Amino acid sequence: MTEDEKRAITSRERVALNFIDKYGEEALRSMLQHFSDGTSHQVVANELGVSRERVRQWRRLMGTTITVYNVHPEVRRYLFE
Repeated sequence: MTEDEKRAITSRERVALNFIDKYGEEALRSMLQHFSDGTSHQVVANELGVSRERVRQWRRLMGTTITVYNVHPEVRRYLFE
C-alpha cells in the first residue's frame, strides 16, 4: 500500500487493517461473528488477550448494533384485530 493509499483510508479501515496485522484475518472474522451472536465482551477479550473496554471500542467502531422489539402474536392480536 502506497503512502497516498494509506492517507486515503478511513480510520475504521485503518483499525481493521491494524487488527488483521496483529491478530490475523480469521481473528477478525471470529470477533465480528461474536458481535453478531451477542457474545459477551469478556469472552472476546479473553480470546484476544485484551480488555473488555478495547473490545467495546472495536465493536462500536466496526459496526452498528440494532435492537428490534417484536410483539408476540398472542399480544398483537388484541391490538390489531
